[in-house]
Amino acid sequence: MDDIPSLKWVLFVCTGNACRSQMAEALLRHMGRGRFEACSAGSHPAGFIHPIAEEAMKEMGVSIVGQYSKSWNEFADKEMDAVITLCDNAAATPCPNWPGNAIRAYWPLPDPSFHDGDHTEQLRFALCVAKRIEQKIEGMLEIDFDTESPEAIQAKLAALAEI
Repeated sequence: MDDIPSLKWVLFVCTGNACRSQMAEALLRHMGRGRFEACSAGSHPAGFIHPIAEEAMKEMGVSIVGQYSKSWNEFADKEMDAVITLCDNAAATPCPNWPGNAIRAYWPLPDPSFHDGDHTEQLRFALCVAKRIEQKIEGMLEIDFDTESPEAIQAKLAALAEI
């Protein structure tokens, strides 16, 4: 039984927790196949999931059911294995100090909810951002969180920002 990987907790952070972090949570939950407990939160939660994020996930065949916009304070007492920030505003805001030694990474991505254009253009842009998140998560799934050093994991997560 020792060869069974332990469940890893990953928190995706944005300012409003309405779009990018919601898509990242849904994608990791979908792609991680039980290896990860995916969560998302915001420094200033919007209180809703943006419809463009819901539509993009539906287009990709990924469920977002049960997710909701929440504050990162909901996770203040939860030990995280990794905290990944997806926006400039949240990256500039002092984060809570979660218990344990969470590995931190920054994957800057544009916010589809503020993209100009008609609905078709907004959805196309949201799908582009979601595909970038999907690529980053594919890279993340190749990391062995159980045997690699925290420094190696952090370096690999940081390198995924370039995708």
